[in-house]
Amino acid sequence: MNILNSAIVNFVKVLPKSVVYLFAKKYIAGITLQDAVNATKELNAKGIMATMDVLGESITSKEEAIAAQKECLETLDAIKDNNLDANLSVKPTQMGLMLDEEFAYEIFDEIVGKANEMNNFVRIDMEDTPTTDRTIRLYNRLKEKYKGVGIVVQAYLKRTMDDVIELNKNGAHYRLCKGIYVEPAELAYKDRQKVRDNFLDVLRRMFEDRKYVGIATHDDYLVEGAYELIKEMNMPKESYEFQMLYGVKENLRDKVLNDGHRIRIYVPYGEQWYAYSVRRLQENPALAWYITKSIFLPNG
Repeated sequence: MNILNSAIVNFVKVLPKSVVYLFAKKYIAGITLQDAVNATKELNAKGIMATMDVLGESITSKEEAIAAQKECLETLDAIKDNNLDANLSVKPTQMGLMLDEEFAYEIFDEIVGKANEMNNFVRIDMEDTPTTDRTIRLYNRLKEKYKGVGIVVQAYLKRTMDDVIELNKNGAHYRLCKGIYVEPAELAYKDRQKVRDNFLDVLRRMFEDRKYVGIATHDDYLVEGAYELIKEMNMPKESYEFQMLYGVKENLRDKVLNDGHRIRIYVPYGEQWYAYSVRRLQENPALAWYITKSIFLPNG
């Protein structure tokens, strides 16, 4: 299956954009902000929360960061104007983190400040390991000033438990995910079960310290493991939520919702859909197979 998955990814990368969009369209809300608003309304109508994401990352100029900031501010306005049950997710490299940390802080300060004025929330995404320390520094600065800001941590990184122990001292608000970037073995667990075990160990520590966490996974094993921890530790439903990607394993999404847990869907949109789609397929070949089946074997 791994050989087949890799072949599918390589096949996708040489296709014209119009064809790749056939693979991508189920997993992005669309190109425009209105597309994302419409998708979020549909989710909200089902009792599902959303986090909206303007696609883009690793910009190369401050002008690009300012343009991306403008889109984020417009997204916050759209959330308010349409009374959506949604918040905003933002990638630090999209806001110039690797160009100039102080500049990125100023960019984020305006976004998070506006969100807090609206009683909303901004999630700072976590990217690959060259950005990890900078992202944590950025988050800690913003957390000192604003309540409505959160961070992502990745269970496949060997450092994550230590990071969480430190972040918990500052009252961190989390999204916990496995992690999708390709990292060296000295930094990241490569064994699937070790990643799962660390995910649940980190989640337990977050619960022990009574920190709010978005449990971000499509892994049935981890969902069941989270259920057990929630029951064991008597976690109130308002102290956590489950999170999943738009268009992925909707049957599991609906099961979690029907089981009485809150769930939030990551709703990506924008002109940068192609880079997002190819990168996600490249870093998670199993998803490529899942997408291919959904297109060619919709009932499979």
